[in-house]
Amino acid sequence: MRNFLLAIAYGCHPLFIPIAGTLAYFLVTPKYSSLEQQSGNILPIFILTVIIPIIFFLILKNMKLITSVFAPTIAERKYPLLISIILYLMILYKVIPQNYIGELYYFFVGLLIGTSATLLLLFVKFKTSIHLLGMGSLLMFLVGLSIHFEVNITLAIGLVTFLSGLVITSRLYLKAHSLIELVIGFFLGFLSQLFVLKYWL
Repeated sequence: MRNFLLAIAYGCHPLFIPIAGTLAYFLVTPKYSSLEQQSGNILPIFILTVIIPIIFFLILKNMKLITSVFAPTIAERKYPLLISIILYLMILYKVIPQNYIGELYYFFVGLLIGTSATLLLLFVKFKTSIHLLGMGSLLMFLVGLSIHFEVNITLAIGLVTFLSGLVITSRLYLKAHSLIELVIGFFLGFLSQLFVLKYWL
């Protein structure tokens, strides 16, 4: 059971949420987009939100500033959150404007808001779940896409809801968070996407 729940924690790591949302958009949208436009968004977003954070993690771990990919302590969490904020800003100012897609732009604005709020909470010694921040963000984005494009993606929404439940179980079982930290994390992600929904829905 422990290995299964640990695999869930790795598989649903917040590192994968930005690229998951980006891929979801291109799979769901009925709008035509050329292969060049798709690759112009997907590739740099993958590099900036997956590859570069992994490199930074290895550097920080080598410097003994972080001990695990899950950043278990409040002090450790400041580094990946700051790096994420900087990378989201780079995507918003450098990547998306080149192939502007409003839905993706505001998805990353929502991620930026949620991540910034999570960082601010660290300064009052509250360790919000970044895993659930990501799951809440992705779930609300999928709901928004379904309404916006009038497509039935109930299966995908149900799957993300189910995975969110598994992630909550995993984080509680592994004693990584309290229930309130998980709930706050989920609603921070969910509400940050809900807040920007009016700009693109």
